[in-house]
Amino acid sequence: MANIRPLHFIGMQPAKHILTATSLTAEEFKKTLELALDIKANPVKYSNAMNQKTLLMLFQKPSLRTRVSFETGMTKMGGHAIMYSVADSPLGVKETIADTAHVLERMVDIVMARLNKRADMREFAANSKIPIINALDDFAHPCQMLADFQTILEHRGKLEGTVLSYFGDVANNVTYDLMRSCALLGLECHVCGPAEAGFAIEQEVIDECNALNAKTGGKLLITHNVAEACKGTNVVYTDTFLSYHIPKEELPRRREVFKPFQVNEGLMAQCEKDCIFMHCLPATRGDEVSAGVMDGPQSVIFDEAENRMWAQMALLINLVYGFK
Repeated sequence: MANIRPLHFIGMQPAKHILTATSLTAEEFKKTLELALDIKANPVKYSNAMNQKTLLMLFQKPSLRTRVSFETGMTKMGGHAIMYSVADSPLGVKETIADTAHVLERMVDIVMARLNKRADMREFAANSKIPIINALDDFAHPCQMLADFQTILEHRGKLEGTVLSYFGDVANNVTYDLMRSCALLGLECHVCGPAEAGFAIEQEVIDECNALNAKTGGKLLITHNVAEACKGTNVVYTDTFLSYHIPKEELPRRREVFKPFQVNEGLMAQCEKDCIFMHCLPATRGDEVSAGVMDGPQSVIFDEAENRMWAQMALLINLVYGFK
């Protein structure tokens, strides 16, 4: 009896976890984008792709787009999604994170987790025999990257030649994964934000991207000069000044620090004529982006938001059945 293994694990390959954008190879990243485009164009073809499959969604941080996109995506593919808030029953308190992971791997097929800390995400994945998808922590946001680059592919027709420039709060999960994604795909990434202490990119991320760029031919520019960052740019990206974990009383100071990096009509005019504007949302008009840009003709933010669903559907299929 001691040697009996659960049927759930018989013949299973080691689970592939998606903790950052570079948890995927460049080939896997591109295959996921290709599949996402096909699912979007032919949703009926995939209507039973997740039949009898269950996704558990763990939320320590709230998110409209993450819950709706994953839950709707599973429903469209004939699967089932369960939403569970670990804000109500804290992760790692009543039982260890490892014990939670081992329980869940006996019941569901895949877990999506949106957690506060990268250490918790890594511990969860290290103890799970089923795939863990990072739906955001303090270090990465890989699902957003797949949606972003699907959107770029749709609007530009190709990824090659993309020069993506991020402006504003550079010390955050979205910026880090944009840097990683560009490096992985051999693209050029400009990151432009304040020089003040406490707003710098983590050196670990810079080192990872430099190492990747040396292999792929990608380029990384980190600057505090808006005009320098705008040169050659065909994708402009920004994010909120006040992420969930930042106290609201810090907003006045952050507005002051980030104001020179607001994406507005003047900034966009310094970029390429075919430049598009992207934002992972939610956004605050008048803070990180002007209303004119946010609601203007160069903005693709709602295509980008919709693509969270299609890109994640493709990722779920690839993680359950393998990248083909």
